[in-house]
Amino acid sequence: MSYQALYRVWRPQTFNDVVGQVHITRTLQNAIYQNKFSHAYLFSGPRGTGKTSAAKIFAKAVNCQSAPVKEPCGKCDACIGIQDGTISDVIEIDAASNNGVEQIRDIRDKVKYAPSVVDYKVYIIDEVHMLSIGAFNALLKTLEEPPQHVIFILATTEPHKIPLTIISRCQRFDFKRIGHSFLVERMKQIMNEEKISVTDEAFHAIALAAEGGMRDALSLLDQAISYSQDVVELEDVLAITGSVSQSNLIELIDALYHQDAKTALKLVDLFIQEGKDPGRLVYDLIYFLRDLLIFQDTTDSEDLLERAIVDQAFKELQQKLTSNWIQNSITELNQCQQEMKWTNTPKVFIEITVLKIADQQAESKSSVLDDKQLLQLTEKLDKLEKELQSVKQNYHKASEPVKASAPSNRRSPGVTKNKYKIPYERIRDVLAHAEKQYLTDVQQKWPTFMNMLK
Repeated sequence: MSYQALYRVWRPQTFNDVVGQVHITRTLQNAIYQNKFSHAYLFSGPRGTGKTSAAKIFAKAVNCQSAPVKEPCGKCDACIGIQDGTISDVIEIDAASNNGVEQIRDIRDKVKYAPSVVDYKVYIIDEVHMLSIGAFNALLKTLEEPPQHVIFILATTEPHKIPLTIISRCQRFDFKRIGHSFLVERMKQIMNEEKISVTDEAFHAIALAAEGGMRDALSLLDQAISYSQDVVELEDVLAITGSVSQSNLIELIDALYHQDAKTALKLVDLFIQEGKDPGRLVYDLIYFLRDLLIFQDTTDSEDLLERAIVDQAFKELQQKLTSNWIQNSITELNQCQQEMKWTNTPKVFIEITVLKIADQQAESKSSVLDDKQLLQLTEKLDKLEKELQSVKQNYHKASEPVKASAPSNRRSPGVTKNKYKIPYERIRDVLAHAEKQYLTDVQQKWPTFMNMLK
């Protein structure tokens, strides 16, 4: 027998095999077991999340000879026939190539006939959003009042393109992207059965590149197995996905933080010359910076990290960077990612973004005041303000107009007519302790102090 791709060999055969969609599989299981299932369903969600697989499992479960059951037995003639595609009562239609009115009218004419082998006729229409308006209109009446023995299951990745009149006649289930941990767990299970060695780093890299799709994850895993020698390692996955290794990302971010634009541009050029995908490079940078930011605040939550592996180089880098610099860099890279969608020269936008980030003023963590320093500075400022206020009050009192007096009634130096004595000694004490360095320190730290008060 010829080789089959992993995603075909390991296609889910039961609801328990559908990964990461418990909110859907449990509802369908209970509906089938209680014999309360609907005549029409709409399965929507991203590619590779199990929509068509769940539809075929549903068809097997309702037609299983052991029904009502929560899981198809997989052993009876009905289950085996539906799985092999030899039972004509379960019809799978690709709406992308059968989107005309004639095909839907043909379905409408045939639904009135009873099933020949099993209990229910099940029509699985994949990519239903590709149907024409005329085809939707032809399907509308049949979908609203189908015969008792007919079930429609519509699957789509773009539910917003389906008329509301169709959606309102179906029970809608939204398949979500499969979580990172679910993808890794499922791939490990499959590789154990296949007896193929894959490193944990490679599993995580594949799960990240798959973006929540199990079919994409297994396809990438298939490619990595073919590319590698004996053991699938991280470097093999990076080579087939066009991603950049963590050590290279650390080197690039370190150059950007130290405003070494020349080194950063050389690294970007090297990555692209090696065949790395520019969009993937920006994507990896955003997620890696995101991991750095999260690790700074929650150092004990490595399970929250998406892209990074916590090693010594990662820890040293996160100690250098400030959160403001990381946030500004992510903003610039996100804007670059948006602009790259509409250009034929993505490298230019990456280089412009690199220059923008490198121009940021690197803020050292040592320049940020801690609570103790802030308290000391506040006390010094309060003391200086009080002394200054005292001097101003004394000055105003001393400068008040006085009546002219006879020359014979001359006052002693430093004494005004209202008999207030100017505190020259206190003024001299303040001036004696005042140094220019104090003023310079206050001027440098004043903006930071005001920002913290806000």
